[in-house]
Amino acid sequence: MAAIPTTTATATADTGNNQNYRFALTALTSLFFIWGFITCLNDILIPYLKLLFDLSYTQAMLIQFCFFGAYFVVSVPAGMLVSKIGYKSGIVTGLLIAGAGCLLFLPAAAMHVYAMFLLALFVLASGITILQVAANPYVSVLGKPETASSRLTMTQAFNSLGTTVAPFFGAWLIFGGMDAPEPVAGAVTESTVQLPYLILAASLVLLAIIFAWLKLPAMGKKDPTEALPLGGEAWKQRHLMLGALGIFVYVGAEVGIGSFLAIYLSMPEIGDMTTAAASHYIAWYFGGAMLGRFIGAAVMQKLNPGKVLAFNAVMAVLLLAITILSSGKLAMWSLLLVGLCNSIMFPTIFSLAIAGLKQYTGQGSGILCLAIVGGAILPLLQGMLADNIGVQMAFILPLVCYIYIAFYGLNGCKPRAVATTKDLN
Repeated sequence: MAAIPTTTATATADTGNNQNYRFALTALTSLFFIWGFITCLNDILIPYLKLLFDLSYTQAMLIQFCFFGAYFVVSVPAGMLVSKIGYKSGIVTGLLIAGAGCLLFLPAAAMHVYAMFLLALFVLASGITILQVAANPYVSVLGKPETASSRLTMTQAFNSLGTTVAPFFGAWLIFGGMDAPEPVAGAVTESTVQLPYLILAASLVLLAIIFAWLKLPAMGKKDPTEALPLGGEAWKQRHLMLGALGIFVYVGAEVGIGSFLAIYLSMPEIGDMTTAAASHYIAWYFGGAMLGRFIGAAVMQKLNPGKVLAFNAVMAVLLLAITILSSGKLAMWSLLLVGLCNSIMFPTIFSLAIAGLKQYTGQGSGILCLAIVGGAILPLLQGMLADNIGVQMAFILPLVCYIYIAFYGLNGCKPRAVATTKDLN
């Protein structure tokens, strides 16, 4: 795919303008909040639509398959788009497309067709993908390279704030105070699903207008006088490719756990509560990630990010082993605590994977965004496992994912560049 380099002239002009960088980072933080909020709503939609349309676990996981599948389909053209129009314009475009996806929930609810919900989710996620391709590297280059992990972790903390707030908002509006939706239900669907996504559509369009107006550093747009790196040198970087696999398994594990939380906690042998009540506990899962990211942003100023990543992954493996082998409150809270371990994983893997890529950073970012398709594939596989061996035993899949992440933190993140020095200078 096309690279998303930052031109030398632009980078030089903006270097040292710390006040402008702080303002830009503050503005970008709102984006991390909104797409975290939107993504977490899927975890409320899954138990709702599963009951409403009488779906199997595998069918219900098609929600995540369509949402995160958009990352794989759209990331390459999104990277090409952002390389032509720059980070700021890419953000505005992504916000408008995401808003259009939210509006599609209105006809989907009115028609009461599951496939229409899946289409709406795909369009919504396409907009979020463009935001990811533009915003993640934007944050990485707005400051010193050695503090990129800390900076991205801090902005990701506000992504977790969105995922922490969303379960309360979603459970209140989507479940509407019911213990479970009536499986009849065009009217119920219209009144409970249309409103939250209509509010989100208006919010996204408003943000697009604000970002179009804001004065932000002009970065990410390719200088047409520079040679386009057609050789795909980023693909030759071992730490990037292993990092892409790390993103794949991390997103798959995080999404898979979140997707099954409400269903799992409502089981008599685990939490013994209604689905609506269990939905509120999703906030504990993502709230742990939010808390951990604020702590991690400070910790990684002092400690090696790879070692911190490995430690968190090992703890996640232990907690998942406990939840698989136990029951009741112990199984419930050990699973919820995995959210705390997740805290620094995505931003740390991302920043370690693009370290040292220089003008190929945009290409590397696009490759990593392609890997987010793990959130589509692994939860679907987990759904198949749940249909065959049970929901509790299906958590063996994310457990294996965290074992790989521990390896990446200890060894896989170490750059062993194949490209020549000339290529990366």
